[in-house]
Amino acid sequence: MSSRNLQGSQTLIKPAFSEKEATELVERVFGLKVSAIRSLPSYDDQNFHVHVSRSEGTADCADEYVLKITNCEDSQNPELIEVQTQIMLFLNVEGFPSATPHLTKDGNIMSLESLGTGPVTKKYMVRLLTYLPGMTVATISTNPHILYEIGKLAARLDKTLAEKFHHSSIKSLHRGKFIWNLANVPLLEQYIHALGQNSYREVVEQVIQKFKDKIVPKLRNFRACINHGDLNDYNILLDSNTASPENPQYRVSGILDFSDMSYGYYVFELAITIMYMMIESKDPLSVGGHVLAGFESIVPLTTEEKDALFLLVSGRFSQSLVVASYTSLLYPENKEYLMITAKTGWKHLLRMFDMGQEAVEKIWFETAKAYMNNEPV
Repeated sequence: MSSRNLQGSQTLIKPAFSEKEATELVERVFGLKVSAIRSLPSYDDQNFHVHVSRSEGTADCADEYVLKITNCEDSQNPELIEVQTQIMLFLNVEGFPSATPHLTKDGNIMSLESLGTGPVTKKYMVRLLTYLPGMTVATISTNPHILYEIGKLAARLDKTLAEKFHHSSIKSLHRGKFIWNLANVPLLEQYIHALGQNSYREVVEQVIQKFKDKIVPKLRNFRACINHGDLNDYNILLDSNTASPENPQYRVSGILDFSDMSYGYYVFELAITIMYMMIESKDPLSVGGHVLAGFESIVPLTTEEKDALFLLVSGRFSQSLVVASYTSLLYPENKEYLMITAKTGWKHLLRMFDMGQEAVEKIWFETAKAYMNNEPV
C-alpha cells in the first residue's frame, strides 16, 4: 500500500501493463510459459496472478506466481527493492510464510523493464514471486485466538529481523519522509485538504497536533527495529486446520507485500497491526487487547511505549484515511480499492476519540492482562 512521495504521484507513477504485456514479460524475462493470467487489486504497484505450464527444464518450478511490477518512482531505488526481497528470502528460511522470487533467465531476482515509447517511456522493476494460497483476514470473522497469533507474528517478525538480518543494502530502509512510516504523521498536513471541511478533518487535525506534542518528542525513547509496516487484513493469509466450519481454527499461512518496510519501532508495528485488525472486526475496540497480548508474549512494551499506543493507532488511522482520500483524487478509477479502509475506518477513529484515550486503553490493557493471568478472554 505504498504511495511513497505523494507529491510525485501526480506524474501517475503506477504501472499500466496489459495482461498481454504482462504475459510477454513473464515469458521473455523469466522463461516460463504462461497458461493463465489475471490482474490483482493494488495500491500503486501492479500485480498479476500468473499460472504457468510445466515444460522441459522447468519441472522444479511452482505452478503459480505473482508478477509484481513496482511503480516507476520506487523502481529508481533498486537497493530498496533488493533489501525487501532479501528480507523475504531470509524470513522464509527462518520459517515465516513469505513468498520467494523466481530468478530471471539471467539469474537475477529482479529486472528493470520499460513500457511505452519515445519520451513517455517509463522503467519499472519487475519480480516474479511465488504465489501464496490462503484466505485473507478481511474475509473471515476474526476471533481472539487468531488476533493473538497475529500480534505474536508481528513481534516475532520484527525481533527476528532486529537480531539476525544483515545486508549491505539495509541502510535503504532509512526512508526519511516516507509517508507510511508512522513517525511521519505530521506530514499529513500537506494532504489533509483532500478531506474537505468537515468533522473528519477536525479529528485528523487533532491527531496530528497531539502526535506532534506527545509522540515526536518521545521517539528517541522507543526501541528501534525494522517494521514490515503494512500488516493489514489483506496482507495476512490464513488457512483453517479443522474440518469444522462452525468452529474453524485459523493459522497464518502467508505474509504479503513488503514494499512498506522501513526502520521504525516495535510499538509502531503493534499500532499498525491493531489498527488494521480493527477494520473488519465486529467488536473493534476489543481487538487491541488480543493483538497486544500476542505481541507482548514476544516483546513486552515499556511504559512509554504503552502510553503512546492510543495515539499511534489513531495516527495510523489518519494516515490511511487521508492518503486514501488524496490518492483517490489522482486515481479515481481505483477509488473502490483505495477507499477500502474508509468504509469503517472513520467510524472506528471517531469512536476512539469519543471514548477517549483512558477508556480505550482500559479495554486493551485489561484484556492483555487477562492473558497473562490465564483468565478467560
